[in-house]
Amino acid sequence: MQAADIVTLLVNSLTWAMATFLVAAGLTLVFGTLHILNFSHGGFFMIGAYAAYSIADALGGSGSMAVYLFGSLAAGVLVALLGLVVDRLVLRRLAGVEDAYVLIATYALLLVCEGSTKLLWGLNYHSVMPPAVLDGAWIAGNAVLPKLSLFIVAAGVVVFVGLEYFLNRTGPGRLVKAIAADPWMARLLGVNVRLVYTATVALGFALAGLAGGLLVSNQTLSPTLASAFVIQAFGVIIIGGMGSISGAFLGAILLGVIDAFGQWVLPGLPGLPFFVAMTLILLLRPQGLMGKAKH
Repeated sequence: MQAADIVTLLVNSLTWAMATFLVAAGLTLVFGTLHILNFSHGGFFMIGAYAAYSIADALGGSGSMAVYLFGSLAAGVLVALLGLVVDRLVLRRLAGVEDAYVLIATYALLLVCEGSTKLLWGLNYHSVMPPAVLDGAWIAGNAVLPKLSLFIVAAGVVVFVGLEYFLNRTGPGRLVKAIAADPWMARLLGVNVRLVYTATVALGFALAGLAGGLLVSNQTLSPTLASAFVIQAFGVIIIGGMGSISGAFLGAILLGVIDAFGQWVLPGLPGLPFFVAMTLILLLRPQGLMGKAKH
């Protein structure tokens, strides 16, 4: 393998990793706080992507970086508002319910998202061109570095740093972590736990919508988009350690690199390296890379 091939594989693996982390970030944030595994998260990511597509189309296309970023942020706000509705109607009712029923309920919600997408946007495939500034690639020696891929990598890093700073260096973030660890004690101290839960859900859903907007140019839009990404996102948060933002980030990078190099070695078996790596990591460390073992 030439050096240029290695660089290309690394860029591809990091692009996959950061795209998956962008989807997984909101999922693991909600789980870490509410301890609810929201299977419908991929559906709201898909709605965010379609919303960003519609906004870009209404504003004359995605050639402008300003339209692209505005569409992504607007998609995040829209999905955050949907998250408030979902929290009120669904998630609050799942508190204290067995995990099997939670998965069934949120999977049903995923089906609602897919059905709504088909109803609003139809069954046709859609594609969105990246902004002109992100179109094309940089050439480094013999290596080709797509600008959109590098942007996605940068966006994933920014979201990770922002979440880590929020959770560990700000008062509201520390409050979220404290409530996640011991909501009963937080209530005794006079904290409005329900309000913090609602705000966390809104932020988690906003991250799903933002991810949809940022990744709208990175894949073809179809009603099956949710299922494809939610499996990858679940894999990342399980490997990283349930509820750990840093674990999801590290898990995404590790699985991305393994999957990319595995596909180079076994090009006829796409996806196999991903699942093999997941299995081996969980056998060696069942609690995940950054998870805590149960005693």
